[in-house]
Amino acid sequence: MTSIDVLTLFPGLFQPFCSEGLIGRAIREQLLEINAVDLRPHGLGRHRSVDEEPYGGGAGMVLRPEPVFKAVREREALHGKAGRATWKVLLTPQGEPFSQAQARQLAGREEALLLICGRYEGFDERIRTGLADQEISLGDFVALGGETVAMVMIEVIARLIPGVLGNPESGREESFVDGWLEYPQYTRPPEFEGMHVPEVLLSGNHGAIARWRKAEAKKRTATRRPDLLPRKRA
Repeated sequence: MTSIDVLTLFPGLFQPFCSEGLIGRAIREQLLEINAVDLRPHGLGRHRSVDEEPYGGGAGMVLRPEPVFKAVREREALHGKAGRATWKVLLTPQGEPFSQAQARQLAGREEALLLICGRYEGFDERIRTGLADQEISLGDFVALGGETVAMVMIEVIARLIPGVLGNPESGREESFVDGWLEYPQYTRPPEFEGMHVPEVLLSGNHGAIARWRKAEAKKRTATRRPDLLPRKRA
């Protein structure tokens, strides 16, 4: 079973996420385990403080190292008792852009995954250098925190776990699986408001359909994501 911990100040955000749709079903069928770990109980002092003003001045607050290290080490010890190591991923705009290839790597890891959500002005640098195995970003933007980033990553990873998708064929021909964007998809009706389904898809000729789909995938990639083309061979 794939195990994913999410270290967060807002564990309640994950309650509906973990109970609905395919994620909820995967958890109920014990294909996936998600634990939203509350950072606050590991905070300092009577008020369980987890952040502090940055040295050198500046706006906002920075997450302190002590609560994060303490929470992570607690999860490492728990997984260690079960004979499992922990792969710690810092969710930060400064990380590597998340990709389908990274999702496959994470889904294939034997360790328990621990996604560490940032908040406020980010992490004390010692969390990066002394704790994280990997840093991941969802894109060139700054969200309020890492929780929604974690949810997106969990959905992408979960789709790669055998048994999560109802039809295993669903994940074999889609965007980024082989580097191309996915070809156009159509369903009933064959005509809608003057727009028609391509005749080749109605022909029953599976060889012609496969060639059309490959050509359309290449055309769509060249038009929408030309940055992907240098990685591809014809």
